[in-house]
Amino acid sequence: MLKKEFRLRKSIEIERVAKCGRSIFLRNLGIKYLPNSLALSRFAIAVGLKIHKKAAKRNKVKRQIREIIRLNLDKIKPGFDVLVVPKPSVIDNSYREIEGEILELLKKASLLV
Repeated sequence: MLKKEFRLRKSIEIERVAKCGRSIFLRNLGIKYLPNSLALSRFAIAVGLKIHKKAAKRNKVKRQIREIIRLNLDKIKPGFDVLVVPKPSVIDNSYREIEGEILELLKKASLLV
């Protein structure tokens, strides 16, 4: 689980990233990111009903993405708010495929150290 300081918790902050942030999308995932004035990066994951009808499947995707981010926090540049937006095709992917795609997205966005 991500520590509180690494999470975007307020809906106003998440909406700001969704509306004003730059976005990059790949096959199964996308990110929207925006600089913040903090010394760390914060993350939110938006998994809607379009991903899957069952909550258990949606929660599994969220847990996998959170764990990937937690394990790679030391490689991610500080000072950004990031919103991770999965596409419905992410349900069919393994943990390793999701991990590779998230790291590729962060690299394209120049968010990796």
